[in-house]
Amino acid sequence: MNPVYDKLMKCYESLKEKIHFRPEVALVLGSGLGDYADGIQVEEVLDYSQIEGFPVSTVPGHKGRFVFGYVQDVPVVIMQGRVHYYEGYEISDVVLPIRLMKLMGAETLFLTNAAGGIGEGFQAGDLMLITGQIANFVPSPLIGPNMDELGVRFPDMSEIYDEDLRTVIRGAAKDLEILLREGVYIQLTGPNYESPQEVQMCKILGADAVGMSTACEAVAANHMGMKICGISCISNLACGIAEHPLSHKEVQETADRVAPLFKQLVTESIVRIGKL
Repeated sequence: MNPVYDKLMKCYESLKEKIHFRPEVALVLGSGLGDYADGIQVEEVLDYSQIEGFPVSTVPGHKGRFVFGYVQDVPVVIMQGRVHYYEGYEISDVVLPIRLMKLMGAETLFLTNAAGGIGEGFQAGDLMLITGQIANFVPSPLIGPNMDELGVRFPDMSEIYDEDLRTVIRGAAKDLEILLREGVYIQLTGPNYESPQEVQMCKILGADAVGMSTACEAVAANHMGMKICGISCISNLACGIAEHPLSHKEVQETADRVAPLFKQLVTESIVRIGKL
């Protein structure tokens, strides 16, 4: 038995004993959206610590639990607190929650995060629809023996972020009169912020936003055949673009300030996705 797959199935069996809800959409909450789940129709809640072998987030502001319920009529599972590679976990543990939500029944993955802005004209507080990604700076979660039960050995990555879902989110933003930028997200390991030279490298590679999560999750979800969409909150301008040193406090403050608009956009998008 593949130990990674074995661990995943043990977590799934542990969860099935406690939760009987079947979601359609899986939502991962980034910084600033941590309390989003408080505003939905909650049916069940499960702390990560209640799932045997499940990795637990150590980042401040991440509650560390699954919330099951409805965004209007759409059944969702919400991840309040993700696991990051920089916390010291194996990359397979970082994406385990994503794989678990697919096993629960979710066919669509909605990723959110706080990111540093690189794109021309970006400002702190902007929202960016993720159109593509660069994940080469963290290990692929698919390294090792392939789990044929989850997906093929060499999955195509030509359209990680589903075009139909992007169209839905664009329409929601337009109708809500929310400015929505678009761009490529790049994941670096963290936990340190990037140097000005590293930001310049990211810009040369074609990235518009840089962060410490998301891309590896999308790779794992794409491997399993999920439809994926994502929005970044540009919580700060990246190092060398911003005129002052970066801090987590600034990231959190900006994310909190933008949260009401972000929540509106996420809610309207999920409702429309549920009608596809």
